[in-house]
Amino acid sequence: MMGAMSRALIFDLDRTLVDIQSFTDYGSARRDAEAIIGTQSEIAVPATDWSADTQAAMGLLVACSGNPLWQRVSDAIERYEMAAIPSSAPMPGLAEAWAACREVPRAVVTLVPESVARAALDWHGIDTGDLIVIGRRADQRPKPAADGLIAVCEQLGIDPRHAVMIGDSSWDLGAAEAAGTDFIGVPTRPENLPPGTRTAVNLEAAVAAALA
Repeated sequence: MMGAMSRALIFDLDRTLVDIQSFTDYGSARRDAEAIIGTQSEIAVPATDWSADTQAAMGLLVACSGNPLWQRVSDAIERYEMAAIPSSAPMPGLAEAWAACREVPRAVVTLVPESVARAALDWHGIDTGDLIVIGRRADQRPKPAADGLIAVCEQLGIDPRHAVMIGDSSWDLGAAEAAGTDFIGVPTRPENLPPGTRTAVNLEAAVAAALA
């Protein structure tokens, strides 16, 4: 393990730092998105305990990567994610975990747009003024691809092997593995990550382990 000051922490947002998903009407978001792009079948994405609508909405974004309609699909889903922020909930230990890593370079890579991520964190008292946030965007493949993590490491000026990704799902693990980044899971359910994955009991413990 490297010393704490040699590391950077890269966080997933949804259900790692803040729970937006549980309060987002992804059923309506999915229907609006499919009205634009059509129903997509056989989308190869990691399994999770997400609702079928959430999984399908995120799968649509993966399936239409590179499609000129991608931004319209993303915008249709974003409306519902943004509307959920006032009802969203911080994950247990968010404030304490964030304070514990204040001296370490940190960033967020998420499947929601940057605007949603910043608004959600600000809503829960996390200042995002100087924080690097990479959300979903048309010119970048979403997790489980490595694009977001690699972009963050380039902005931080570090090798991905000198970073630790903290996330809750196999989408985050897949991105970390693809980027060559260490990973610590904080799964909402054990089945969200494959057996043998390094995990922590909560966000605070994950930060402590990453900095050990």
